[in-house]
Amino acid sequence: MFDLIGDVHGYAMPLTHLLDRLGYRERQGVWSHPERRVIFLGDFIDRGPEQEETVRIARAMVESGQALAVMGNHEFNAVAWASEDPDTPGEHLRRHSDRNRRQHQAYLDQVGEGSPLHRDHIDWFKTLPLYLDLEGLRVVHACWHRPSLDMLVDYLDDQQRILPDAWPALTREGTPPYDALETLLKGLEIPLPTGIEFYDKDGNSRGHIRTRWWELEGITYRDLAMVPPEAIEEIPHEPIPEDVLPGYEGDKPLFVGHYWLTGIPEPLTPHIACLDYSIAAGHTHGGGNGRLCAYRWDGETELAAEKFVWVE
Repeated sequence: MFDLIGDVHGYAMPLTHLLDRLGYRERQGVWSHPERRVIFLGDFIDRGPEQEETVRIARAMVESGQALAVMGNHEFNAVAWASEDPDTPGEHLRRHSDRNRRQHQAYLDQVGEGSPLHRDHIDWFKTLPLYLDLEGLRVVHACWHRPSLDMLVDYLDDQQRILPDAWPALTREGTPPYDALETLLKGLEIPLPTGIEFYDKDGNSRGHIRTRWWELEGITYRDLAMVPPEAIEEIPHEPIPEDVLPGYEGDKPLFVGHYWLTGIPEPLTPHIACLDYSIAAGHTHGGGNGRLCAYRWDGETELAAEKFVWVE
């Protein structure tokens, strides 16, 4: 049976409190439980004050068989930031722009950019699978999207890990493999009707919206748009074409992170749970009441609110 844990983002102390609450105990540097294992949903790094310790805890659990983990968009970005572009000497697979550096600076400061520890982390991040399709449940960082999974088959090994020579192709913006990877790690984006735009939190004009892709009823662009509150009025209340949203087959429970939810944790649908309840909200928004959240899965096919466990 599994305890699934959402985005930690460098908050190692809440992670140890959550593991303790779940009945795990630390012995010789490894947290373990006599009957259960953890599945981490990715995004171990960026933002929080204890990123090195967060990676140490998770990695020790994975390497000792006490946990599984999938890659988050922050681990993918970290690898791309640290990897030289073989096609453009002197450049990296993730551009070292001011914006990208700001997003990643807290991690680089804590591990020391280019240090042996940094390179060791990058090597471990490369071993994380993009998703898990296990007996009884599925896990992906942001979105289970069958067309994107099919698109990426040739870029992954038999354990869903990115092949060593596939990294450049998956970082080329505007290509189908890049879009597929973005969907799995950041969520499903759909284009707005022609001529409709809004401004994101960084002031960039956007003609696409990130969606609540798990919603299946009463669907308009505004209903599904995950945009800043001040931008929601710019999103039209027009129905979304039926062939745009994938839905989810619901044959197994699915666990995702990524979405910075707030409030009391509960399932998104009877078959889908998001476990990212904004533990790093205080770091990015100057305060707040983020939670580090887990779900205790015992083999059930329909998810229940009482199975969520969290620490503030």
